Amino acid sequence: MATNNQSSPQAQLNDLIKTVWGGVKQSAPEGGRKGPVTLLVLVLLGLAGWSAYYTVPSDSVAVVQRFGHYLGEVPPGLHFKFPFGIDIVTIVPVKRQLKQEFGFTTPGATDRYQSPRPQDQKRETQMVTGDLNAALVEWVVQYRISDPFNFLFEVRQPGATLRAVSESVMREVVGDRTVDEVITIGRQEIETESLAKMQQLASKYAMGISIDQVQLKNINPPEPVQDSFNEVNQAQQEKERLINEARREYNRVIPLAQGEKDQRIREADGYRLKRINEAEGDVARFNALLTEYSKAPEVTLRRIYIETLQEVMPGIHTKIIVDEQVGGILPLLNLDNQTGERP
Repeated sequence: MATNNQSSPQAQLNDLIKTVWGGVKQSAPEGGRKGPVTLLVLVLLGLAGWSAYYTVPSDSVAVVQRFGHYLGEVPPGLHFKFPFGIDIVTIVPVKRQLKQEFGFTTPGATDRYQSPRPQDQKRETQMVTGDLNAALVEWVVQYRISDPFNFLFEVRQPGATLRAVSESVMREVVGDRTVDEVITIGRQEIETESLAKMQQLASKYAMGISIDQVQLKNINPPEPVQDSFNEVNQAQQEKERLINEARREYNRVIPLAQGEKDQRIREADGYRLKRINEAEGDVARFNALLTEYSKAPEVTLRRIYIETLQEVMPGIHTKIIVDEQVGGILPLLNLDNQTGERP
């Protein structure tokens, strides 16, 4: 246990303080100068004790260097180190999601690489699309620090390097598409492709960064043509609205007309079958009547005559019968009044 305590920074610090304090007591002169020297030693010991501890937040790790040499990473919590710049501790937020903004600035940002410099804010958004049109593209890159050692020691100014990589990739991806794709239908594809290429370059350069998301914000045409572009968009939206209204009217009218057509066809088929059946029935009845007429013409003729009168007479209200044998009009009863019908 004693060996472990001596090897820890706290034990080494205590030994150093004891050695300094013992040397001061031995070398300090007697008399009036002993007080100022003791006070100076106490001040140095206080400063050493104050700078000998540090706290690592829960979302970070600490990278410790001794005389510039990398020692390792320290987890969250309270820790001790050698004071007076012997040990240098760098807090790296490995669990925090960081972001970089391109084309706009969020007030209150603490990372100097999060927002563009004022002179670069407009320039980095100006891009040329694949059809040689201009567009103003604003986007956000969200990332995490995956390897603190690479982030601190493998790349000089990793934040600035990430901004350069992000701008280069975004210009390449936008330059492969038309302005309509960039502004309207191609946003998701641009985000996905940019994310993959940025992560590939970050891994190639050993930046110690993991890209989580690339999100496009505002995409607008340049200011001199923005009014004309808005008019074109309004015309396209109006065209889409009229097309949708026409389709809605088509869907309302065409099925109704189709139903009426089918109904008329079925009615015509029914009427056709009805007339065919009636004609076939009339032909069969006529043929049967012809057969009977051939056997007994006079009887059949008289029967046809009587049956015809039976069908016709009920529809005649005033009936006058003339008989040549009688020589006048036959006296008949008022059959209409007896049946309840008016003459």
